[in-house]
Amino acid sequence: MTKSFTKYRFRIRIISLLVISFWVVLCGKLFSVQILKAGENRKKLTAQAHREELIPAERGNIFDRNGDALTRNLAHYTISTNPSNVNDKLALANNLQKITGRPSEYYIKKLSSDKNFEYLERNLRYDIQKSGLKSKFNVEVEKHYRRTYPHGSIASQILGYTDTEDKGISGIEKDYNKFLAGTPGRVIKSRGWQGKYQSRSGLPYFPSVDGKNLKLTIDLNYQSILQEELKKRKRETNSLSAMGVIMNPQTGAILAIASIPDFDNNYFSKFRIKDHHCRAITDQFEPGSTFKIVTAVAALSENKISLSEEFNCENGEFEYFNQTVKDHEPYGQLTLPQIIKHSSNIGIIKIAERLGSKTIHKYAKLFGFGSITNIGINGETSGSLKPYKNWSRISLGQIAMGHEVAVSTMQLATAFAAIANGGFLVRPYIVDQIVCPNNKILKESKKRFKRKIASQKIMTEVKEMLRQVVSDGTGVEANIPGWEIAGKTGTAQKYIDGEYSDNEFISNFVGFFPLNEPQILAAIILDGPDSPMHWGGQGAAVAFKRIINRIINMDDNIRPPMKIQDMLARDRSKQKLKTEDIFKNQLPIFLSTKAILKTIKVPDLKGKSLKKAIEIINQNGLKIKIEGSGKVVYQEPGAGTILRPEDICLVKLK
Repeated sequence: MTKSFTKYRFRIRIISLLVISFWVVLCGKLFSVQILKAGENRKKLTAQAHREELIPAERGNIFDRNGDALTRNLAHYTISTNPSNVNDKLALANNLQKITGRPSEYYIKKLSSDKNFEYLERNLRYDIQKSGLKSKFNVEVEKHYRRTYPHGSIASQILGYTDTEDKGISGIEKDYNKFLAGTPGRVIKSRGWQGKYQSRSGLPYFPSVDGKNLKLTIDLNYQSILQEELKKRKRETNSLSAMGVIMNPQTGAILAIASIPDFDNNYFSKFRIKDHHCRAITDQFEPGSTFKIVTAVAALSENKISLSEEFNCENGEFEYFNQTVKDHEPYGQLTLPQIIKHSSNIGIIKIAERLGSKTIHKYAKLFGFGSITNIGINGETSGSLKPYKNWSRISLGQIAMGHEVAVSTMQLATAFAAIANGGFLVRPYIVDQIVCPNNKILKESKKRFKRKIASQKIMTEVKEMLRQVVSDGTGVEANIPGWEIAGKTGTAQKYIDGEYSDNEFISNFVGFFPLNEPQILAAIILDGPDSPMHWGGQGAAVAFKRIINRIINMDDNIRPPMKIQDMLARDRSKQKLKTEDIFKNQLPIFLSTKAILKTIKVPDLKGKSLKKAIEIINQNGLKIKIEGSGKVVYQEPGAGTILRPEDICLVKLK
């Protein structure tokens, strides 16, 4: 060992130790970077060199049953930049000025900012991607979609609306958001030498998946008519609100549903939140006499009465457990059909007493009262129907009249649909199909019967009673000449501060047509109308008639299956008429017989009733076109004119 080594041995050891320690630390660091924290460091590296951008998915649209769009998606663009990264600010400002019309000074001011980020434009409808701005200048362009509703307030309460992030927060937009929203795509872009991010082959790319479309059972035309007429009748009667449902009683498909006041979901924040929900689904009320169908069906189903049995209606006033029950008109002996026709409270109570609380409760449940209808929209009320064991001694009579029970407009319509379709309680539905972007049907609603309430024979008998209500009972204001409308009026006192009010009422009417094969059913509710429109036959029935009249005149698909010969047969029960000799078909407006004469002299029809005019015209081999109702006040051609067989004679009635 040399003297030099001995002299510097300590120093050499220190240096060697430092070198070894350095390499140990360096290897440990490399092991940590490459092995222990490899995932974390890879993310940091990717974040520095790459950027993930979302590709927005277009939200699925909502259509009515005819394919008319109830929603639309408007593309809009946001332009932003770091002003310090823009080299030619004047050129960029001039390009934006040509697109937006703003003065170029507006953009020069923004591009001269000391901030690291500036929005140049937001919610721009112009397709910036076609302009080439992004490739020419160092700006960021983001594409977004904004939901709009082209028909304003029409069906707004059912459709709902979305928030600023295009997420459904109300109505169908919220309840079916998982189908409508779609899935955003992703693209990874790498950073180039100039600091710009660009797409490169080999980097991950995940395309967006657009949302699915919804096809509703709603008919845009029906919906417009319903809302217009509800608004009109609410204004005329000074009601607090109005509600309505139009449905196909055979399938449960909802053709229109609304409540007034409503709102425009394009500007939903400007309207009261309580007007955003559809009261026809969410609100409940005491129905009054429309609930009498429960007792009528129960009595016939249980064979407790016959159609010819009479009940003493006490001349309009009856003491029921120290409670005075009154009819709106004094009646003596009435059968069940007459009790329904005249809406006798006393008569229906006496029938209910024979049935008992348990039976009435059973049939009320069978009709769906006290349970939600499962229409497919959240927020539906179940109404209120107490267990029969909790009824007081007067509850049976009160419930038979439609008090002490609460229903929704949707429940009431569904219950009457069971009568219209022959005894089956259907599940109402409003979403018909969920359709993928490639037009493949993902899900389709099918007609679903919950249960059978009564036999078709019994329901036919009840339908005949409801027809009498409209033809010459409490619901005559709903009658439409040439169409056999059936329905029931309801007038209920509102329950306020623990007692029934003598001044506040619910006016309601539920009707359907044609009698034999009902195609359309509508339930109309007015909350708090002025007197005398508080009566179901004076308030709600009028709105019903207007709505149905407009639908009949608008929709050519509505068949008129009513047979005029059936109408005549009721009035001519003692006179046997051969149908084939009087009517060639069953059209209510144009009627014909086989012509047996080459020329025909037009008879004088003035002053004749509709029935008589139809009979005379058909016996002479002509066709007839009818306008109005009542008696003939005008005819064209005039009496004595010579016509050929099958020519048309226009008659106006008043």
